[in-house]
Amino acid sequence: MNQPGESLRDRKKRRTRAALERATVRLAAERGYDHVTVEEIAAEADVSVRTFFNYFASKDEALIGADPELGPRMAGRIVAADAGVSPFEAYRSSVLAEVTEEMDNARDLWLLRKDVLMQRPDLLVRAFASNAESEQQLADAVARRAGLPASHLYPRLLVAAGTAAFRCAITRWAQDDAVSLGDLVGEALDLFATGLAHVPHHHEGGS
Repeated sequence: MNQPGESLRDRKKRRTRAALERATVRLAAERGYDHVTVEEIAAEADVSVRTFFNYFASKDEALIGADPELGPRMAGRIVAADAGVSPFEAYRSSVLAEVTEEMDNARDLWLLRKDVLMQRPDLLVRAFASNAESEQQLADAVARRAGLPASHLYPRLLVAAGTAAFRCAITRWAQDDAVSLGDLVGEALDLFATGLAHVPHHHEGGS
């Protein structure tokens, strides 16, 4: 899906980056990560090796698939939300927009990536660490919206809890292809917003 205000050049770059990520994940799942070369990835994505290195410093980065625009994109949504929207609702809407636009239609790719990363604990650790900068950018945006200093506990806790909720939703999504990731993420965010001291009533999405 195209991003608002995105130029044709930016759109092509985003599509090329996504094609390289897909090629890396597919080949790694088929052949084993250590048996895949950058040259093969570039050929699979129908680009040159030079183009590959314009986007990623290594095949490790291509497998992890950390988007450098993720933090700024989501933080921008938080800050740009309507004046009457609470910091939590602005954060929730930003997360759900990202899920809808970038992830909900890529379940198979996410599952393949997870399977490959589970075989390489070193890369799995790097994948989680790669989110740290984005989380800081989101916390800064929440703090700005809430009128709080960036060092305040609230924005940091909100984003950390949101990240944990997202990971739980991803795990649930991986187990049931009949459930929308967006619905699961929304439910997970609502649960921690309501509070976890009491067990919620059972309903279909959280079974």
